[in-house]
Amino acid sequence: MIRKILPGCAVLFFFVLSLAGEVFAESGITSDLKATIDKVLKIVSDPELKKNPSLRREQLRDTIGVRFNYSQMVMRSLAKNYKERTDKEREEFTGLFKKLLENSYASKIENYQDETINYVDEKIKGNYALVKTQIVRKDGTIDVDYKLINEDGKWTVYDFVIEEVSLIRNYRSQFAKIIKTESYGALVSKLTKKIKDLESNQDKDSENL
Repeated sequence: MIRKILPGCAVLFFFVLSLAGEVFAESGITSDLKATIDKVLKIVSDPELKKNPSLRREQLRDTIGVRFNYSQMVMRSLAKNYKERTDKEREEFTGLFKKLLENSYASKIENYQDETINYVDEKIKGNYALVKTQIVRKDGTIDVDYKLINEDGKWTVYDFVIEEVSLIRNYRSQFAKIIKTESYGALVSKLTKKIKDLESNQDKDSENL
């Protein structure tokens, strides 16, 4: 399911009406998220950058890196296994996870097609927020929710929920299984290989190791 719909995450973000037909109370959280995606799409559509894939990929990584909270993603993906890691292992794994998601996201949005996103709701509870969107495609509508956390006054994305399937929960399940049946070292090796494949454009399916 995730493999089929993740490419739609790289679509135009427009200000829209909610399902009930009323404009929801949008805060700076949604505005900042929109600004990041707008910048991403500007990079993708830049005709000069299309002539320089390496520079385009670098700019995409820098842009999405500002909005993604890789530390939170790693902590939640490893779950109980995170506590068992040393500081050095956590730093190494965060670096690998960052490369995995950066390359995956960049690969998908570089294949951007003319789709639109409707911002349908925004919920804030303490230091957590949820921005609910709907991807409008020719063949139907896909629900995509962005989970954000406030750390030191900055709201960043720590999970994507696509058609009720959490990206982080998906990784958590895979990571736990690999560590249990093989080892933590085996997981690091698999991630390293996956990143190498992504960077060489040989493998664009990052949701499965």
